[in-house]
Amino acid sequence: MPAMERDDSFGLLRWLADAGADEAILDAPVDRLNAAVSRPDSKAVRPSPAKPAQSCAPAAALAAAAVSLSTAPGAARALAASCTNLAELKAAVLAFEGCELKRSATNTVFADGAPEGRIMLIGEAPGAEEDRRGLPFVGRAGQLLDRMLAAIGLDRSRAYITNVLMWRPPQNREPSPEEAATCLPFLTRHIELANPEILILLGAVSAKHVLGQTEGIMRLRGKWSVYQCAGRAIPVMPTLHPAYLLRQPSAKRLAWRDLLAVREKMDGLGLT
Repeated sequence: MPAMERDDSFGLLRWLADAGADEAILDAPVDRLNAAVSRPDSKAVRPSPAKPAQSCAPAAALAAAAVSLSTAPGAARALAASCTNLAELKAAVLAFEGCELKRSATNTVFADGAPEGRIMLIGEAPGAEEDRRGLPFVGRAGQLLDRMLAAIGLDRSRAYITNVLMWRPPQNREPSPEEAATCLPFLTRHIELANPEILILLGAVSAKHVLGQTEGIMRLRGKWSVYQCAGRAIPVMPTLHPAYLLRQPSAKRLAWRDLLAVREKMDGLGLT
């Protein structure tokens, strides 16, 4: 080998070593002991090396993720529709992998309380404490909610509590339309199976997704609406979220009026 060509080769090797390529690794193991006696057949047709397959792998993974995200609402609808009771629905939600929020959440937060109480409350999404414990409304806002319920003679043994989303959005941000669309089939079936006499919607996100309303919660709260479910018209009371009341204590008087309207409706329906 001429001296100049040899120097160029050594220079290339030094550059590779400096870059960290200090070991030659192939896609398949090589028997070095037999390499000297095994002569490759120059006429044999060799399979394509693994490198092209590796270059296609990221594209395939992206395509699979895109299909998963695009079909998640449909898969959720089919899965939710197949559930015949709340236990089956909870198991389906726990097994569901079509929502990106589940990947960052600690726990799936399904529900708490007693569906046979016939009063169903729906919030927005789990917070940090709810995510940690796997139950809805157990942080500071949940403690306030318990006091609000107690003021009209209710507690978790006579009310049923859930959220629009079953997994905590990072930093408690508002759920994206895609995340909400994926979770809504489970919530719709949840309401059908719980079969409440009264729905209480806690906050703007709940009112938006359950009632399909775009108005702010201040315009919606305190006014009875109707939710059509399995041939029934369920009375719905939108009110302020307990987390908002913690930030704006002066608004508690508005929430109190809403709770009094709920208590009046309960009495009219014979609910104790």
